[in-house]
Amino acid sequence: MSPLMTDTARTTSRRDPYALAAASFVLGLVGLLVFNLFLGPTAIVLGLLALHRGTTHRHRAYLGILLGAADLVVLALVTAADNTVTWHI
Repeated sequence: MSPLMTDTARTTSRRDPYALAAASFVLGLVGLLVFNLFLGPTAIVLGLLALHRGTTHRHRAYLGILLGAADLVVLALVTAADNTVTWHI
C-alpha cells in the first residue's frame, strides 16, 4: 500500500465522525418540521455513532440526539392532539 493511500485513508477515517455528528444535527433539525417518525430516530442513531467513533464535535452529536428526541416528542404531542400521525404547518 502506498503512503498516499495510507494518508488518504487516515484522513477519511478522521472526518467520518464529524460527518456523522453534522448529519445527526441537520436531520434532527429538519425532522422538527417533516418526517418526524423517520428523521428523529435516524438523528439519534447517527449522533450515538458519532460519539462512539470519538468525534471531536461532541456538542453537535449531542444536539443531534436531543433534536432527534424532540422530533419524537413533537410527533407524540401532535398525534395526541389530532388523533392522527399527519400534520401540517
